[in-house]
Amino acid sequence: MKILVCVKQVPDSSDTLAIDQQTGRIVFKPSTVFRMNRYDEFALEEALLLKEKFPGTSIRALSFGPERAGTTVCRALEMGADHGVHLVFTSEIYVSPFITAWFIASYARNRDYDLIITGVMAEDDMACQTGQLIAALLDLPYATSVISTEFQPEGGTVIADREIEGGCRLSVRLEMPAVLTIQSGINTPRYPSLSNVMRARTQQQEIIKIEASDLPEQRETCSSLNLPDSASLGTFITGSPREKAGKLLHILHEKAFLC
Repeated sequence: MKILVCVKQVPDSSDTLAIDQQTGRIVFKPSTVFRMNRYDEFALEEALLLKEKFPGTSIRALSFGPERAGTTVCRALEMGADHGVHLVFTSEIYVSPFITAWFIASYARNRDYDLIITGVMAEDDMACQTGQLIAALLDLPYATSVISTEFQPEGGTVIADREIEGGCRLSVRLEMPAVLTIQSGINTPRYPSLSNVMRARTQQQEIIKIEASDLPEQRETCSSLNLPDSASLGTFITGSPREKAGKLLHILHEKAFLC
């Protein structure tokens, strides 16, 4: 079985981010630390569990992003992926989920992957669209928010349980090749082993540089980007219990919570 796992690099914390008011883009400070998107860690772990269950399975980890995203591909190799692919894109334009999916689908096309696995979303933009768009561009069946899987390689099918509204589950059977977006909690991502860490340090990644001229037609743009409004400060009520109760009632009447 051949599996392609898509991994994204995201900032570790929003505390080191800023917004350029002139361009409307996020600016990363020198202190910004980057890591693998946690949802993609669950996707990679699911692929690794399949590899352990079905000998001969090959896992290729792919990341689309700037030069620094190569460290995320290296992290995937440390966790146990067999090969690493980095689609290097350094342009400063707004990268929509469609653009990301376009280049991943372009790479995966005609490479005969049995499964393409992504996290259910990215922690930075939370668009929840890339996996579905990859499936649409490749005309493959897909399941989103997958919380359990049962693979039947001999029959070329996978049964995926999806998390849907109201705390319910929906079970679907897909013909492979297929695309799955993995929900958090489906497994416990492993720590890299020392042998894999040493291997990842010397293993060459497949580097594919993407130029701005390779971009598909833009379907959407980012019109603005703003920080959320500051939350209102709380009010501390002091005094005796009777005084506190009276002040609280007064506030509730002022806010029209009580008539």
